[in-house]
Amino acid sequence: METVTNIIVILIVAAVIGAICFYLYRQKKRGVTCIGCPYAEQCAKRHNGGCGGCNTVENDNEI
Repeated sequence: METVTNIIVILIVAAVIGAICFYLYRQKKRGVTCIGCPYAEQCAKRHNGGCGGCNTVENDNEI
């Protein structure tokens, strides 16, 4: 019974890792440079595809 449980856990972990890889692949294909950054699309538009960091966007709003 322990072997079946191990196989199920391994399949769940593999599915989660596969979903993460698929998400990263899709985001890169869309041109997102800073995956996970809430300002990723704004950074790409302002800095020609380079990530200027979240602080850059916040500081630009203050000026």
